[in-house]
Parts: sequence; C-alpha cells; structure tokens
Amino acid sequence: MNSPFEGITKFQINKLYVLLGVHIYDFNKNQEILPTIKSENIIGIILDGYAQIKNIEYNGNEIIIENLTKDSVFGTNISLTNNENYEIIAKQNTRVLVIDYDKLFNPRNIKHSYFNIFLTNLFDIINIKLKEKNERIRVLEKKQIREKLLEYFDIERKKNRYYSIELPFSLKDLADYLGVNRSAMFRELKTLKDEKFIEVKNRKITLLYE
Repeated sequence: MNSPFEGITKFQINKLYVLLGVHIYDFNKNQEILPTIKSENIIGIILDGYAQIKNIEYNGNEIIIENLTKDSVFGTNISLTNNENYEIIAKQNTRVLVIDYDKLFNPRNIKHSYFNIFLTNLFDIINIKLKEKNERIRVLEKKQIREKLLEYFDIERKKNRYYSIELPFSLKDLADYLGVNRSAMFRELKTLKDEKFIEVKNRKITLLYE
C-alpha cells in the first residue's frame, strides 16, 4: 500500500500536521483504538503497528472486517466504523494519527502544494480500499468454506502474480476474516493439502493448481 505521505518531505509533513491540527495517539497491544470514532467524524492513519477492525456478533463470534497495517487509512465513513458492533483493536503496540474530517476538507488548504499531494495520496489509498472491499464481498458470497478459501487464495495470487502467497495474518485470523468456524476451516485446509491443491507452511500458502 502507498503511503499517504509519499512525495512529501519531512519538513512539509510537519507543516501538514500543523495545518490539519492532527493528534497522535499510542495504543498498547489488545487495547481498543478510538472508541469515540463511532460518534466522531474522523480519519485515522496507522503510523506504526498493526490493528484490526472487527465485527462482534450477538453470539460473541468475531469477524475481521479489515486489517490495518502501517499507512492504512480508516475512518467513520471510510470503514463504516459507526456500526455499534464494530471495534478497532490494536494487535500490537500501535501509533495512530487522527485528523478531523472537517479540517481535512477546509477549502483554504488547497493553496498548499504539500496538502494537495497528501490529499491525492489519500484518495488513491481509499480507491484501493474500495477494490479490496469488493474482493472481500466476492469471497464472502461463496457458500462453502472450500470455495471461500480457494477464492481468497486466487485473489491474493493474482495480486502477487506468484503461486506462493504470504498471509497477512494467522490461520486463526483467516477463519475470522472468512467468517467461518475455525475447526471446520482447518479441516478443509487439511483436505486441500491431502488433495494436493495447496501446501501450507506457517503463513505461507503455495498453490499447486493453475
């Protein structure tokens, strides 16, 4: 993923921070990130660390909505985090930059070249996020766990143009991402291995089919 600050010097980034009145927060592992995001219209950028947006269902099941790594952008409207069942959880110590949405779209900002570069980068990242959400829908539309797994692997393969893919999270989290029972998913993975569809080594999945 591109950085929101690509093409901007450190000096300009500091000026951008002042222009937008940004706030930077540090969160510990397993701490909920910005619970007020549900009621405040803000945009967040992960400066360092790793977090997940999760949907906590009525029965306690967790579905991973989105993985947030360095330079990931999220927000009340961007990530639909105003849903009361959504939580943003730091999976490791995480630093987050927060911008008030109204300050971001102050028309006076456009006179600054570094702001225009930042805004262009931001929209590019949001477009990528929309594409990823559409890919996610394709996976979740599949009825069977096997179909979900193979669709997900195929999407990642096409991104990397290589038949070995590195999962961005653990296999346990993969089950939550697919919205399926963990034990059932592990059984299906074993079946796919036995049938020589895939090889699995930690987070590395090698596809043995074309």
